[in-house]
Amino acid sequence: MAEIVRMPKLSDTMTEGVVAEWHKNVGDHVEAGDLLAEIETDKATMEFESFQEGTLLHIGIKKGETASVDAILAILGNKGEDVSELLKAEAAAPAPAPAPETPSAHEKTPAPGPAPTSASVAAVKPAENPVPVPVTDTDDRDSGSRLKVSPLARRLAQEKGIALAAVSGSGDGGRIVKKDIENYAPAPTGTAYATPVGTEAYTEENVSQMRKTIARRLSESKFSAPHFYLTMEIDMDNAITARKTINAHGEVKVSFNDLVVKATAMALRQHPKVNSSWLGNTIRRNQHINIGIAVAVDEGLLVPVIPFTDNLTISQINAQVKELAGKARNKKLQPSEWEGNTFTISNLGMFGIEEFTAIINPPDACILAVGGIKQTPVVKNGEVVPGNVMKVTLSCDHRVVDGATGSAFLKTLKAMLEDPVMMLA
Repeated sequence: MAEIVRMPKLSDTMTEGVVAEWHKNVGDHVEAGDLLAEIETDKATMEFESFQEGTLLHIGIKKGETASVDAILAILGNKGEDVSELLKAEAAAPAPAPAPETPSAHEKTPAPGPAPTSASVAAVKPAENPVPVPVTDTDDRDSGSRLKVSPLARRLAQEKGIALAAVSGSGDGGRIVKKDIENYAPAPTGTAYATPVGTEAYTEENVSQMRKTIARRLSESKFSAPHFYLTMEIDMDNAITARKTINAHGEVKVSFNDLVVKATAMALRQHPKVNSSWLGNTIRRNQHINIGIAVAVDEGLLVPVIPFTDNLTISQINAQVKELAGKARNKKLQPSEWEGNTFTISNLGMFGIEEFTAIINPPDACILAVGGIKQTPVVKNGEVVPGNVMKVTLSCDHRVVDGATGSAFLKTLKAMLEDPVMMLA
């Protein structure tokens, strides 16, 4: 008997998928466990194995097409079996009614305002059958003489910056009407100028599943979580020296980002309120520290997660970041590698960005935006000397983290990076 294979839900945020590749054709025999297709989700392209056995009788979603979760992906059954009735029954089934939207706990339904007056309605939406306005003669005060101008022509002239005195009227008695303004061309002044010649061109591309999900999740975060931002300068002279020493004597070449991740994990251990999540009626205080590292890929941004970051050495952090970043760029991340973050770091310093603010990555309550290290004059021991300064900005969800809490976290992070020996404790 024929069975429907539906578009699977391959991640917690997936609502639709794209068939990247079919590995079976109609008429092929499929065993349970055979690779049936590759599905592009919002975060990765994943292999989909068949749970059923039979002949592939129908392909519901062609290569490159998009369909929602639970749509008909394929139909398996006995060879030669007719599936037309099954497809008709599926098409005739009523679509589930969307759940009515209700305001969330932190949203308020706006109170009804006063009914708009007829004047305000007319200002927003013109009447579909406007009543003709009679044309009347008006004076052109700028020209010092009486000109016959229709109101519409006068308005168009004002919009286009045309002096009415320079326009010849074609209406009755020399009245200036709409077409006179539209056809008006100023007299040449004798000054030659070049008219640019070119062709307007553009390209359009379909929005990928990853980009759609990034847009949806970050919009939800930005417009639902009340963000506020705390920026702090960090003296990186000692961190630069410590990195040189580590790289000179160790097999692993660590980066400044590795130092920032390690310092952040240790600071979170001292300030657990920053390592939290807003859940509506409750606030989750995470006792474990899983830091997500924002990684730029061709289609957007992925955030692989380093579990139990505070228990790792700087070298171990370096190895995990390299491995996960490579998987992210090759779209080989597995769901377990992008889920479970409790805090996120976004570092744009390698691109020359000195300072920026980042949007919180749900379900985290905070995200740390890290800028580049810049050599600048600083005051030390009462003297102006060259220094290396890095700016970091903490974006906080004010429902969970207050200004004092966020500031205390940044103070600890600053102390860790300005004296890296503290990270060895």
